[in-house]
Amino acid sequence: MDLATAIGLLGGLGTVFTLIMIDGGNFAAYYDKHALIVIFGGATAATMIRFPFTTIMHGLPMGLRYAFSMRSIKPPELIEEITKIADLVRKSGPMALESMEISDPFLAQGARYIADGYDREFIRDTMERDRDNFLMHLDEGSKIYRAFGDCAPAWGMIGTILGMVTMFANMSDPSKLGPAMATALLATLYGALIANMITLPIADKLHLKLEEEDVSRSLIIDGILLIRDSKSSSLVREMLVAYLPQHHRDELTAEAA
Repeated sequence: MDLATAIGLLGGLGTVFTLIMIDGGNFAAYYDKHALIVIFGGATAATMIRFPFTTIMHGLPMGLRYAFSMRSIKPPELIEEITKIADLVRKSGPMALESMEISDPFLAQGARYIADGYDREFIRDTMERDRDNFLMHLDEGSKIYRAFGDCAPAWGMIGTILGMVTMFANMSDPSKLGPAMATALLATLYGALIANMITLPIADKLHLKLEEEDVSRSLIIDGILLIRDSKSSSLVREMLVAYLPQHHRDELTAEAA
């Protein structure tokens, strides 16, 4: 689980609740059903116009899933595990991979292909296709949440305008001015909160996840192909280290020495 997402959401909600408590703790004053309908109904409708329904059904669950779960194995750890796999294959042959426990599912998939004796082109094409499809879904999820985040403040302004129209149209009836003003102000508040505390941060998190997965899965594919070609573990390590930033390369070099 990615603690930064959970801590950020709790911190943002805690900030809003604390401010409300300081102002008297009247939470009912910050609820307006008309403002909620404007924000969620309008932003959802606008997002559905932008994207096909199937894309939304893929992107929304993926965003919620990967906003709270980032890759637990980092590239340096992946290189170490791939090096161990290469060493095992060189010593005991591909069949030894059937009894080896591999923590990363994508790496385990590649190891299974080697153990089953698939040819190099099949392994490369299949794993690259899986990587590209996964990255495409992550990108779709990022775009959907960013679109919702773009729409929410705009619909907040629409709610504000509607509330002001209602307010000015009923200046002769003071009893209707309060609800109209609440809709006007709370619609803007809801739109800003949803965009800046939920949807846009999730979109950025998915984009970061996409870049991380692109590096990690490309590294795994290259490593699996090198193992399939019966390269030595030291050569596998040296070729995969190129995926790492310089300070990580220095650390791995020092450990190897």
